[in-house]
Amino acid sequence: MDGRQRYDLLVIGGGSGGLACAKEAAQLGKKVAVLDYVEPSPRGTRWGLGGTCVNVGCIPKKLMHQAALLGGMIRDAPHYGWRVAQAPHDWATMADAVQNHVKSLNWGHRVQLQDRKVKYLNVKASFVDMHTVCGVSKGGEETLLSAEHIVIATGGRPRYPTHIEGALEYGITSDDLFWLKESPRKTLVVGASYVALECAGFLTGLGLDTTVMIRSVPLRAFDQQMALLVTEHMAGHGTRVLRGCAPERVEKLPDQQLRVTWVDLASDRKDAGTFDTVLWAIGRVPETASLNLEKAGVRTNPVTGKILVDAQEATSIPHIYAIGDVAEGRPELTPTAIMAGRLLAQRLSGRTSDLMDYSSVPTTVFTPLEYGCVGLSEEAAVARHGEEHVEVYHAFYKPLEYTVPQRDASQCYVKMVCLREPPQLVLGLHFLGPNAGEVTQGFALGIKCGASFQQVIRTVGIHPTCAEEVAKLRISKRSGLDPTVTGC
Repeated sequence: MDGRQRYDLLVIGGGSGGLACAKEAAQLGKKVAVLDYVEPSPRGTRWGLGGTCVNVGCIPKKLMHQAALLGGMIRDAPHYGWRVAQAPHDWATMADAVQNHVKSLNWGHRVQLQDRKVKYLNVKASFVDMHTVCGVSKGGEETLLSAEHIVIATGGRPRYPTHIEGALEYGITSDDLFWLKESPRKTLVVGASYVALECAGFLTGLGLDTTVMIRSVPLRAFDQQMALLVTEHMAGHGTRVLRGCAPERVEKLPDQQLRVTWVDLASDRKDAGTFDTVLWAIGRVPETASLNLEKAGVRTNPVTGKILVDAQEATSIPHIYAIGDVAEGRPELTPTAIMAGRLLAQRLSGRTSDLMDYSSVPTTVFTPLEYGCVGLSEEAAVARHGEEHVEVYHAFYKPLEYTVPQRDASQCYVKMVCLREPPQLVLGLHFLGPNAGEVTQGFALGIKCGASFQQVIRTVGIHPTCAEEVAKLRISKRSGLDPTVTGC
């Protein structure tokens, strides 16, 4: 005996995809182990089992977004007859509640693994060869494990702009923001991704002086008309937006504030400002550097660092798989990683041959005015089918809830991208407004099932809701008519 532990399946990474794959495989009779280790952030932040989504992503983000939305509701309340006073937000109370919930989820994941008879090892994994992994504990103790199949589900971590002086020393990322015990106070958010805009949005909503610095275009992977409306809404509701600017240096002043120098890329003019916190949200890097993938023969994209996979989620080594954010060409979304992990476990157990379908995946950006979408952007539809073959139906609408407090609704907008030829197959839906995730989830099923525009407009809307505006779409962009909804 060589002392190594042997399994049917080894999963490296205890995030959403890895845990889903491990639990499903164990339930189907496989002997499974999960190896998970959180390398502390450069600021020293660390967390428990569950990956990015649970600890430093979707869960704390949505809860802090909700905290910001409640501030807006308190401002609306007097218009509806509630005698409430606007009180300042207390970061520490919110942070304590959010962090306690996250810790409960960490514990829940450990219990679930135990219940499913999955071995959990809090060790940092690296390949020894194509069937063997070495796990190193926090104390430096090594464990050798081998398996018939290995799944890499290590996800990614926020990127630091190491070429910028002071960026690493004085900046934080989303890995740290959600675990701060005290308010970040006046904050500069650098980036134009959904992470950047979501964080800047809820910080503003909590009453903090917030600036977001965008180098080029916001929400690059999304429909650009919608992205512009998202940032217009933020700029009109308290977030300072610096467009076409890039930071050059971060310095700490004697009073502990951070002085940031940046350049306006159009004019080459330099400017500076002082902040209490600088948050980098400029993209993510796949967690592959310490895996020793070359020892297993697993190939990566030399540009992105992500692992190359086929439709089966298999890497260049057929019995080694990669799922979730670490895999090349996959959406960086928790639900896709979970579904891909479950389907992979079912295939490995011989229960199905079904592959993950990555088309028409719905998602929502939880900016102050939420943006939900499914399917193709208008740009992608035109690029794929040609402008003459695409019809876009759209409307600016006013949520009923906005009327009494006279809230600004100028960016509440919905559009449906369709093929022009009858029955006008729906290619994409884009919704900007309250509860966008709930609205988009419902219509996502129809679009996944191949819904046409004719079917959508024959769907009876629920009145009075924001979602009914989708079923009421009648005006096309091509017509040139005013798409503003009037009346009830």
